[in-house]
Amino acid sequence: MVESGVRQIIRQFRIEGRPARIEPLTCGHINDTYVVVAETDGGIVRYILQRINDAVFRDPVSLMENVVRVTEHIRSRMESIDAERAGRQPAVIAARDGAGCYRDGEGGFWRVYTYIEGAVTYDKVESEELAHEAARTFGWFQNMLTDLPGPGLHETIADFHNTPKRLETFERVARADPCNRARNAKAEIEFVLENATLCDVLLNAAQAGEIPVRVIHNDAKINNVMLDENTHKGVCVIDLDTVMPGLSVYDFGDMVRTVVTLADEDERDLSKVAVNMQVFEAIVEGYAGQTKGFLCSGEKEHLVVAGKLITFEQLIRFLGDYLAGDVYYKIGREGHNLDRSRAQMKLVRSIMENEEAMNATVERAFRQIE
Repeated sequence: MVESGVRQIIRQFRIEGRPARIEPLTCGHINDTYVVVAETDGGIVRYILQRINDAVFRDPVSLMENVVRVTEHIRSRMESIDAERAGRQPAVIAARDGAGCYRDGEGGFWRVYTYIEGAVTYDKVESEELAHEAARTFGWFQNMLTDLPGPGLHETIADFHNTPKRLETFERVARADPCNRARNAKAEIEFVLENATLCDVLLNAAQAGEIPVRVIHNDAKINNVMLDENTHKGVCVIDLDTVMPGLSVYDFGDMVRTVVTLADEDERDLSKVAVNMQVFEAIVEGYAGQTKGFLCSGEKEHLVVAGKLITFEQLIRFLGDYLAGDVYYKIGREGHNLDRSRAQMKLVRSIMENEEAMNATVERAFRQIE
């Protein structure tokens, strides 16, 4: 969208000051995002403006009801714990009619957040300390939502972590091969089919009552944590579109997927993609310190399995999108989703090779803090 159109959109929200500058952000796979710089009598105020991708999120109004409830609850809880940090939590700026989002004349949905000043994100792990802090912050986020009052949150993407259904979708796309790409991914398709039984493990445990349903982030990758740019301590968790009911271990699994290897998610040199056990230990210790008070034994026992499953699920998603013609994830080059798939496959194999040691690390971490 041209800048004049974006300026018209931002005027539909209750922001302070006059929009002076609008800067598009290119990060993120799903939504179109802009930084809006507004001038006020006291200086400048920055905001985040996003166009919600309603091809992915079919009910933006319900989505924003979730986001408002979650952000207001966390800010309210933090007021009595750490007022300074409470003020650095994301807050939704209402549209002029009081709604959590605005619908433009073409049917597009937009929302505005406060800008978190003095905080940064990282796309990959740069140290064990960073891994520890990211995991600690996601554990804190889950802890903040253990007492979120009813009713239950809306399901913003149906069956988001229903891996068996994602496998079924993948198999249909692989059989149809609409873009004639399966020939380029024979080894990856074969790996998925050979390990298909992994898809049922966590849902079976939940159905057996071993793992409870909680409010979770559902997309707990490292760049969804904001850290203070000076202290490098966790400030907040962002990208809240998928916050809804789920299994706590899904979030831990996503942390394993995105943090436990020092390689990029789309790394082409697969020799770089492997579990770093020192980083994994940092993840476990950071997460355990915040969740020891509410995680049950079944959740603790399935943490490593979750890391393996969520990485496998993301392999399915990237590979299925590649076969379908790159219709979901934004790509930056030809074959980008296939590269992502191959990196995920290598990481699944590495987790399998290190699974026994990873489980021992989990047991030791929780035992030490009890």
